Amino acid sequence: MKRIAFAALALSCLNGLAFAQTQATPPVGPDFSKVEVKTTDLGHGTYMLEGAGGNVTVAVGQDGIIMVDGQFAPMHDKLKAAIAAISPLPVKYLINTHHHGDHTGGNAAFAKDGVIIVGHDNERKRLAAGTTHNLSGITTPPAPDIALPTKTYSATMTLEVGGRSATLAHPANAHTDGDTYVYFADANVLSTGDTFGYPRYPNSDFLNGGSIKGMIAANDHYLTMINDQTKVVPGHGPLSGKAQIAEFRDMLVTARDRMQKLIAEGKTEQQVYELKPFADYDAKWAVNDQAARNFMRVVYVSLKM
Repeated sequence: MKRIAFAALALSCLNGLAFAQTQATPPVGPDFSKVEVKTTDLGHGTYMLEGAGGNVTVAVGQDGIIMVDGQFAPMHDKLKAAIAAISPLPVKYLINTHHHGDHTGGNAAFAKDGVIIVGHDNERKRLAAGTTHNLSGITTPPAPDIALPTKTYSATMTLEVGGRSATLAHPANAHTDGDTYVYFADANVLSTGDTFGYPRYPNSDFLNGGSIKGMIAANDHYLTMINDQTKVVPGHGPLSGKAQIAEFRDMLVTARDRMQKLIAEGKTEQQVYELKPFADYDAKWAVNDQAARNFMRVVYVSLKM
């Protein structure tokens, strides 16, 4: 467990703070003792929790709670307290949107509480096998059995708790090959995991089945299924809506098209870095120069594979 906790902690800046910034040495994670959970009421018994790691969505039914993502392992007690302040009912399901540790670190602790962990078939396989991060090279060892999803699906699934329903679906080869988005129709709330984040460049984890094309397809789909009133809980970043998804999708399409042209011209990865084809987007979408470089690599490699 210590090795898993260390790997998750090392990825806090990679996935949570800057969508996987490459570092020569693992970055120092947040001081979890100082992290406070922010709760936003989305209406109809549905809430967004922000802490350390990916955003969390909570849907309260008449006899239980559905939770989307569990952040890092050290956030377990704080998330439980934040949920208890919303409702005294138990969490029945914890849905993983993908395998990265800033979203699944809490699996084992919540499973010990009796929560059923839910995820895509491929997400379970990635957790069980262990993974290497596509940008940092950091390896995460196989998760213990208790941290693995015990309820999985391949295409779609519906979960219910006392009058509440969550629709789970799998966007293929987007952020990873095991992504899940969750839609709460009664609240008109969409939780995207890291297939959408705003306003920052995403990481299409090409070592674990992700691709820029899959990211575009996922966001194209979101735009067909939501409306202007939909509240979108991104994998990271503030509460968003349809306009933000449209802007994110357009940025991805432009990045794909520009990079495809450079690849067709025979440009190497180093030449792409020197050309800075996304410089006009960097001020808004890159948290720093390394984030801009990482995104160029993600787009280049995923289009070359």
